Amino acid sequence: MKKSPQLFLLLLIALLSTIGFMVKLPRVFHNINYELHALFYLFAYIAVTFLYPRTLILSTIGLLLFGICIEFSQEFSNKITYHYMGRAIHGRFDIIDVKYNAIGIGLGILCRTIERIIGNVLNIKVVR
Repeated sequence: MKKSPQLFLLLLIALLSTIGFMVKLPRVFHNINYELHALFYLFAYIAVTFLYPRTLILSTIGLLLFGICIEFSQEFSNKITYHYMGRAIHGRFDIIDVKYNAIGIGLGILCRTIERIIGNVLNIKVVR
């Protein structure tokens, strides 16, 4: 895959993810909020490392920082919307969300490690 489509796809995913995280979850998902964070970051890690397989450490750090920035952005935008609209539009900064983001990334690392082990056992080249 050429670098330009990869970068476009990565930026599109980041934009849609940012919009998704800035909107308040429907009540039906409130009981599984943390699990959704872990699941999203698991799939995000797999997607990013699929697009850029030689940047595993950079991908890990980037996704962790992305999750932390989203949490701070939620808190900041809540202050703005509360000031102008009289109500918050989404959740608040939650350190447990960041913890579950890291758990999802850890599960992604585990999946990539298992993929490499299976590739080595079956003599299949995993990294492009």
